Amino acid sequence: MLYRSSGLSGLPPVVKNLLIINVLVFLVQLFTENSPYGEYIAYGQLMPIKSGFFRIWQPITHMFMHGGWSHIFFNMFTLWMFGRILENFWGSKRFIQFYMICGVLAAAAHLFFSDAAAVGASGAIMGLMAAFAYLFPNTELYIMFIPIPVKAKYVIPGLMALDLFGGIANTSGDNVAHWAHLGGAAAGLIMVIFWNKSKGNRRNFY
Repeated sequence: MLYRSSGLSGLPPVVKNLLIINVLVFLVQLFTENSPYGEYIAYGQLMPIKSGFFRIWQPITHMFMHGGWSHIFFNMFTLWMFGRILENFWGSKRFIQFYMICGVLAAAAHLFFSDAAAVGASGAIMGLMAAFAYLFPNTELYIMFIPIPVKAKYVIPGLMALDLFGGIANTSGDNVAHWAHLGGAAAGLIMVIFWNKSKGNRRNFY
């Protein structure tokens, strides 16, 4: 079968709209960061509860904000890479439910373990990666600086282990929300296991 990329038109609808929304919000951040409106935009980030700046909408809004070009690029690339496969596999309704739940529970984990502000879709995307590793464990992935493909069942747990180490080490200057990543991954793994068992589905070994 010959596959030809058709750009955004070839993406499933939820992934396509998530990509568009994230990019648009990031552009708004860029254009307003030095303006009076930047203060209002900043209320979308996830603030520590004890800071006095936490708002009830932040566990959702922080998922659509990013801290820089590399941050949004890698998050959106990973969303495209794994999200389109999972949305086609589950359908759009289940996919968006999964994505949002992972993101909100990632925020909850971050609030519990960290006192720093946070932005980014990484928690939700780690949930997608955990689900992908469970459903398609033998899919071979190419990782930067590694010249041979590595199966998803090794790559993604390896990334989670690095996050666990980073969260425990709590190194000065480390601005990665490791606990949000782990919270999203744990939420994603629990949900996909429950969904598979509740419907009597067998795991898919691709």
